[in-house]
Amino acid sequence: MAEDLKKMYRTIVGDHFPSEIRITFGDQTLIYKKRTWEVEVEPGVYEKRGLRYGENPDQEAALYELVAGNLVLGECEFISPGLGLVSSLKEEDFLQFGKHPSKINLTDIDSALNILRYLTEKPACVIVKHNNPCGVAYGTSIEDAFIRAFRADRIAAFGGAIALNRPVDKSCAEAISSQYFEVIVAPEYEDGAVEILKKRKNLRIIKINRLDKLEEYQNYRVVEFKSLIDGGIIVQVSQQNKIKSKEDLKPAIAEKDGVEYKCVREPDDREIRDMIFGWAVELGVTSNSVLFVKDECTVSIGTGEQDRVGCTEIAIFKAYTKYADLLCYDKYGIPYKQLELEVQKGQRPASQKEEIDAQTQEDKGGLKGAVMVSDGFLPFRDSVDVVAKHGITAILQPGGSLRDWEVIQACNEYDPPIAMKFTGQRAFKH
Repeated sequence: MAEDLKKMYRTIVGDHFPSEIRITFGDQTLIYKKRTWEVEVEPGVYEKRGLRYGENPDQEAALYELVAGNLVLGECEFISPGLGLVSSLKEEDFLQFGKHPSKINLTDIDSALNILRYLTEKPACVIVKHNNPCGVAYGTSIEDAFIRAFRADRIAAFGGAIALNRPVDKSCAEAISSQYFEVIVAPEYEDGAVEILKKRKNLRIIKINRLDKLEEYQNYRVVEFKSLIDGGIIVQVSQQNKIKSKEDLKPAIAEKDGVEYKCVREPDDREIRDMIFGWAVELGVTSNSVLFVKDECTVSIGTGEQDRVGCTEIAIFKAYTKYADLLCYDKYGIPYKQLELEVQKGQRPASQKEEIDAQTQEDKGGLKGAVMVSDGFLPFRDSVDVVAKHGITAILQPGGSLRDWEVIQACNEYDPPIAMKFTGQRAFKH
């Protein structure tokens, strides 16, 4: 029975989508071609196949590349043909097909590139799981960037998709191949790196040639489609990052009953760098979301919650959970959950768990000195009061709440005061 259930993940669903789609906006027509690949379905037997399947094994799916037409709406000119990234992948770009990709694999890559395009000045790594980042980091090298991103959430990274903005060298390949991932994408692979990565037979190893020009995509927009249950469609213009430098940050100032409220402490240089880095990550996280950043590396990412303070509390819980797991893995080479189980069974002394727990509490789950980033304004001071207990020193949020004054007042009440800046840009993503 178990073997029968596993078949659904190995089954390739044939799709009935047309080879071409045309979308007309008034007098402008965009032409899309369906992407297929020559795939080895069994040893020595090749067939033309599109996406393996959609979000689930019983859903047909197709990938289309824009091949003709230039769209201009108002003063906004959209991405043009010939600039494809994920949609233009050819057989030769798959250095190892593994199992040829499903919709989730490709949308995870796209979600990672959506963040990575704003993180181009240094070696950077984005690890995505189910369209949300679980670890993002800059590094002194591409290997360092990967290791930092992976250690930010070792648990969620399992089976995820990695996107890197620098060529993969052999040391980075060794670090990646020691763990389980579904997909890796990079602009290039140095000699010997692919052979190391191929030790993982099902790993999809992908080269995207235009990744060296990824910064250009900061200025491109696309039309986003949402299909409704009744067959209707909502279209919108994609968002762009407005917070790319210190000068883009706005002071946290508000007025209430004729009194001006202003944060008494300005963020220091490190906090400002973390704010800018964190906002680039935040643009790729499902709302409501709150994330914590320290030294240009995510500490914890809270995603998709209905209330902001609840999301904040979950992100804090995740920080402590991931930190304890990392301490345990570094010291004993096993996950924290395994340590917990072995202590319960009497296979390990309780002192080992107690030591990990004490260190996690002392270090506040790695949150000491971290910056909090929120995709929407803080409607009440409760989020400030929650994070202040865990050593958060600065906050970045859109601002614009009727209670901005109350949030500013809360920041000023702590010793030392919490620094805060506004973005003037909401970053909801649904």
